[in-house]
Amino acid sequence: MKGIIIAIDGHSSCGKSTLARGLANALDYVYIDSGAMYRMVTLYLQRQGIGPEQNELLREALQEIELSFGPGNRAVLNGEDVESEIRSMAVSRQVSHVAALPEVRRFLVVQQRSLAGHQGAVMDGRDIGSVVFPRAQLKIFLTADAGVRARRRYLELRERGMEADFDQVSENLRARDRIDSTRKDSPLIQASDAVRLDNTNMDAEETLAVALALARIRIRKNATEDR
Repeated sequence: MKGIIIAIDGHSSCGKSTLARGLANALDYVYIDSGAMYRMVTLYLQRQGIGPEQNELLREALQEIELSFGPGNRAVLNGEDVESEIRSMAVSRQVSHVAALPEVRRFLVVQQRSLAGHQGAVMDGRDIGSVVFPRAQLKIFLTADAGVRARRRYLELRERGMEADFDQVSENLRARDRIDSTRKDSPLIQASDAVRLDNTNMDAEETLAVALALARIRIRKNATEDR
């Protein structure tokens, strides 16, 4: 049965990546973590001391960046495993600013489309259903209460052994929501044909069960349409 493209968009710390990974595993699809790609670009710019306003240096830096995913879908930047480093608060504080830059978005959209190819794929992010794959057969907009999201993010950081302050985490999420939703280039919006899924009162398994049911319905419908 021919695979489909599943686009998952939504606010920070809703569990988009967890859901996308779960769907990809259940359906034997490719999983593409677009958020990790923006984080890798952010980390590279931080290491080079390049600010968002340094346009010429930014454009040159993008030509030096090679992004890939290793075993376990771990983020690899120019051959280096940076999975842990890109999840730090230092990167989190800057990633929305970097992601708002048109040059960065154009650079990564090309790579994201290339990674998906013509196979079944699940990709999560902020503009996957609206910009990267506007014709995706299934679009899910994942959201949750802001306080619940902050708590999830705080616990995630603590479980990774990272220093975390709940108030700082909460403020970071509010700032990222504001930047993501108001940027001029590809803002975070719910695509008109996306299914809204609020998982405020759902755990990861319950969220996956709902999304998987939606995916299987769409896969069957797509197979019928292709006959």
